Amino acid sequence: MTGRRWTRAAAAALVGAVLVLSGCTAPTQVIPTPTPDPPRALSGTLDPLASGVSRSAWTVTAWNTGPDGSRAIGTGTTDATGGFDLEIDETDVEGVVYVDARPKDAERALLGVIVDPAATSVTLNERTTVAAGYGLAPFFGQAVPTGREKAVTNAASMAANLADPATGALGTVLSTSPNGAETPTLATFTSLTRMLSACLQTAKSCDSLFTAAGNDRDRLASASAAFAGIARDPSGSADQLFALSLTARNLDPGLAEPPTAWTLALRFTGAEEGDDALVGPGTFAIDPDGHIFVTDSYPVDETGSALCGARVVEFAPDGSRVSALPGGQTGLGIDFDRTGRLWVSAAGACADTADSTDGAVALFDGPTQVSPETGYTRGRLSSPQGLEVDRDGNLWIANCGNDTISRYTAADPGEAKNLGSVGLRTPFGIVDNGQSVFVTGSGDDSVAVLGRDGEPLDSSPLSEGFDQPLGITSDRAGNVWVANAAGGVPACADSTPGPRGLPSIMLISPNGTTVSVPFTGGGITVPRAIATDGDGNVWVANASGQRISEFCGADAATCPRDLVTGEPISPDGTGYTFEGFTGSTGIAVDPSGNVWVTDNAPADPAQPGSGGRHIVAFVGAAAPVAVDEFQ
Repeated sequence: MTGRRWTRAAAAALVGAVLVLSGCTAPTQVIPTPTPDPPRALSGTLDPLASGVSRSAWTVTAWNTGPDGSRAIGTGTTDATGGFDLEIDETDVEGVVYVDARPKDAERALLGVIVDPAATSVTLNERTTVAAGYGLAPFFGQAVPTGREKAVTNAASMAANLADPATGALGTVLSTSPNGAETPTLATFTSLTRMLSACLQTAKSCDSLFTAAGNDRDRLASASAAFAGIARDPSGSADQLFALSLTARNLDPGLAEPPTAWTLALRFTGAEEGDDALVGPGTFAIDPDGHIFVTDSYPVDETGSALCGARVVEFAPDGSRVSALPGGQTGLGIDFDRTGRLWVSAAGACADTADSTDGAVALFDGPTQVSPETGYTRGRLSSPQGLEVDRDGNLWIANCGNDTISRYTAADPGEAKNLGSVGLRTPFGIVDNGQSVFVTGSGDDSVAVLGRDGEPLDSSPLSEGFDQPLGITSDRAGNVWVANAAGGVPACADSTPGPRGLPSIMLISPNGTTVSVPFTGGGITVPRAIATDGDGNVWVANASGQRISEFCGADAATCPRDLVTGEPISPDGTGYTFEGFTGSTGIAVDPSGNVWVTDNAPADPAQPGSGGRHIVAFVGAAAPVAVDEFQ
């Protein structure tokens, strides 16, 4: 609009100048005021699944979900059939639109739906309400969601995988392969909708739902907000919620047995015709747009031979496939540099070629592989696993195969330097916490702490309490968390794990001098990878047991149920179980609060190309992790 105003003013000045030059007096100009766009019509229907629910005289409100708070942009009342029409004020609308409906004389909105601002029709029922609550769980307050446009829009696209906002039907992703009847998620979702149906049928059930979803101080004012509370703490009232789900009348059955946690996990393959896409997905990188980039550990060609290079598959925030970058077997390292170029560790996929190497790193700039087909090998790379681009732009690589660390100054292969062992054996994971670089040594139960120049700090290496440390991560405050696999899995192809110990996680202070006692429980089995969410709480991917685990982070004020740092949030013994995957090697939290996990499954050396075929999203389970824009 600024450009149009400038053009109009410039044109007026030019006309005046011409009139003056011709000796005429310029007439008074009247610039018409632009006509504002008329309100947009949004029609919809209340269509509860529960029987015996009145559809008449509900108050329906449309809300803006922008970062500056909620704002009503349209309101109306349902007719006897549940139909309604709203006039939407689109002035300054950001993100998506949340529509809720409150029964006559009720205090709480009991139905809701998330829609695109351009939508012209919607349906509100139990499915859309649960989908809105889970999909946008991190963004809900007491009643409606608010947040940054990109993050909320991405979250809405995940919610649409659960329920169709236009029709109120089950989402295609939820109801079809590789989900549908193949995993427990559809039955879990159905049980959640039954809880809301019971709430629509009796006031007592409603009170039970809102009590189980939060506490008195939360003062939850909408059913979607209640389900958001369940998504954020899915095991807090698991048995009470299951009992409530059984009280709904005349509905499809859900779960037959109570779950240990009310998580909703969706599987994605990225498969296209003639291409399975994922074969043993390894780990993740996430870009500022919320796109998910996944390393592929075991891809093979049509003869069953390992492909050369490093293959990466890109997924949109809703789990749909975007592209596949060329290449073959990868390690467990992937990271973006400050300009948006993608670095990937390639752990020896070219061993049978003329360019034989036991490891390299590959570099992609968008869809183009910048590095040679065989990758960059400078710096004495050997079975590279973890890699990290630090905040100064330097690339660090853990060489699992020769007990060394390599550093590319300014991410330039021409400035490669091998730093030696830095006191570690079988290095695996690397993280920059903003102060120092931390590297796990899985072969000697230690963690090195390095300055940006590559020199070990006086406190390095740390060793007390560690037991085959593999994954490592840091929160926004610089606290460093380590996953102790405790002899449960080899770090790289030629390594042998030690005797089985007690799996745990540990906390290192930001300055790298203080180490906590090991924290156990939460259902951890073989903690392989670890991540923190936007609140600093800790998420663990287990290499066995079909589960992930969650722990209270360094800031206990963000933890539910008055838990303290290091205590498990997920249930002891089971964690957040999901029968739709096997073992995992990677975990990450996206800017919309979804927790992404790889279904890696150990490869069978006798069967090239074996491995898991999915990545899994635990919908709305975590506090979002924002990703800085590329420079």
